[in-house]
Amino acid sequence: MNLKYKSFYWCLGTTSFRTRNFNKRIELQLSLLRDFWSLDENRDKEWSERNGIQVAYYEFLKKSDFIWGDAPNKSKDAREKTSGLVSLGLIYDNRRLTEAGEELLRISESNDFSVDNVLGVPADSFIYLKQLLKSTVSFDDIEVRPFVVMVYMLVRLKYLSYSEFKYLLPLAIDRNTTLEVIEKIKLLREGKTSIDEIVFSRIMERENYREALDFFLTEPVVTEEVIQTVGINRKSRKYDKAYYPLYCALFDLCVSKDVGAVSDVLESLKNINNTGTLWQQYLFDTSAQSAIKKEPLKHFRSDLFIGVKNEEEFRCAFFKVLHVIKVKRNLSDYFDLNRRYMKTTDIILFEDNNVTLDIIPKNYFVSIAKQLLGIAFSSSDVLWKNCALDEIAPFLLPDEDIILEGINSEFSLKLKSLQEASSILERQRYIRFNHLVNSRFTDENIIAILDFISDRNDKEVQKMVTDNADVPTIFEYILGILWYKISDCHGKILDYMKLSLDSDLLPKTHASGGGADIVYEYEECNEYPAHSLLLEATLTDKDNQRRMEMEPVSRHLGNYILRTQNLDAYCVFVTNKLNVNVVSDFRGRKYIPYYDTLNPDNFIEGMKIIPLEIEDLSTILKRKLRYDDLYGIFETAFQSKVVSYKWYEDYITTFLKKI
Repeated sequence: MNLKYKSFYWCLGTTSFRTRNFNKRIELQLSLLRDFWSLDENRDKEWSERNGIQVAYYEFLKKSDFIWGDAPNKSKDAREKTSGLVSLGLIYDNRRLTEAGEELLRISESNDFSVDNVLGVPADSFIYLKQLLKSTVSFDDIEVRPFVVMVYMLVRLKYLSYSEFKYLLPLAIDRNTTLEVIEKIKLLREGKTSIDEIVFSRIMERENYREALDFFLTEPVVTEEVIQTVGINRKSRKYDKAYYPLYCALFDLCVSKDVGAVSDVLESLKNINNTGTLWQQYLFDTSAQSAIKKEPLKHFRSDLFIGVKNEEEFRCAFFKVLHVIKVKRNLSDYFDLNRRYMKTTDIILFEDNNVTLDIIPKNYFVSIAKQLLGIAFSSSDVLWKNCALDEIAPFLLPDEDIILEGINSEFSLKLKSLQEASSILERQRYIRFNHLVNSRFTDENIIAILDFISDRNDKEVQKMVTDNADVPTIFEYILGILWYKISDCHGKILDYMKLSLDSDLLPKTHASGGGADIVYEYEECNEYPAHSLLLEATLTDKDNQRRMEMEPVSRHLGNYILRTQNLDAYCVFVTNKLNVNVVSDFRGRKYIPYYDTLNPDNFIEGMKIIPLEIEDLSTILKRKLRYDDLYGIFETAFQSKVVSYKWYEDYITTFLKKI
């Protein structure tokens, strides 16, 4: 029997482009595509495997350090690296930039991500939002816009848990299944069903799976070939070969009641790629095989198999678990990718294991919820355009009055404009940020992150913070959070950090680079005058520090003081390991005038630059020092008479450790 796999759940993009620094890599590839097609030898060629252009593009990416290694099928790799951009409408099928792609690249290269829309999202995120509102995934004769479906569900259900987002949302591929999944989620939250039951019900709505189960139940003998047939593997039937020993071992354990067969069950799981671990988690309550072998019935937890009375019931149970685990395994693999795409819009919050809409976007979509399904299952004829929201669909034109009415209702306010709502929105943003700081960025966690940064263990750094930002950006972000904490969480740190933050208030890196300084503002108090503090963070090595940081740091501070006339402003420079000449140069700035290059008569007589190493930051946290303490240490060090490089060690690190 020839049963063909047919997908019935969606995924945004392709798993071959599930990459760290997601925003940055999209922007980089748009830039590389533009440069690639501008070359004389490529300008008039078609995007085809036959003419070698796809291999040429692969080699171009490699030469540009966008990819590494040597793919066995370079044409395929080139197609996969770009297919997600096609589905987003940022490039055409011929891999040339669309109008939308050109605009996203322009924003990236201008490094201007300021908010320019009523929904309050950055300019680049607004492009992603519009593109995702138009993007579709195809199933034979079905078109579905995943983002629209997700937004509709969030409006109807208020939120989606991570499990609901991962396993159930992608099952909604048409109007009926969308409404069905919503109702099933309501039952799930009431404890009247389970995710496995919902997934299996969707599986059994597919004709090929019903035929597979009928075939499975009517075959007189279950053979390896039968298992391969009913597995309906999407790549090749041979991948399901390993399930036959599992079937036999489970049959002996559950139907023949041979307790000794548990060893065969465990052994068979070792040969099942991708889902073997999931099977063990489903069948047993522990991962310790020694404990399972010692007391197999105690640790065998699958009620579905324990309750079987005959071979037919066993086959039904095996078929169900086989396909539920397969589908959940694929959906787990898609979860990360779907989340990355959804997060590009900066209107979706992923926090506390729930997915929700941010305040203004939520009230916007609530106001048009009834019309969303009208576009959710059709393709858009303006996918390639950088168009206004109402060009996607007229009802998408934002009505500020209705949005404001929703915000007023939600927070029991009487605001008259969205501009007036900025204070409440900022307050909510800081509530979320403080929760993030208290839950994820404890002193202990920050110290661990700093240690990983110091060791350049980038993988662990991104694991603890975010993999949508490179480590230098994360270092600046963590420095900002640390300073916010030692300043007793006073000040508008989200304004002071001149970083792009996503909707979850985590940093993201753009292809353009060029992050700005952190400028912390302090009001006058008993311990210090009103002043500005420039925080500079770098991970350049000792040899490059002198070349790359000495001049820029003093220039940034000098120009800032000349511009603001805040003579009490100073700079803290933080790096991994300080270069002695950098320390000497910064110390010498106390005695060297800094001139306005356009008007040399305008100058300042000296500057206060305090160098620190990452280890010093850890010391500050470990010793529970506050900014009041640090200001005194830094001022004492600055006013000391020592000029040599030992000034840093004698007046800063030593004081930090003994105060």
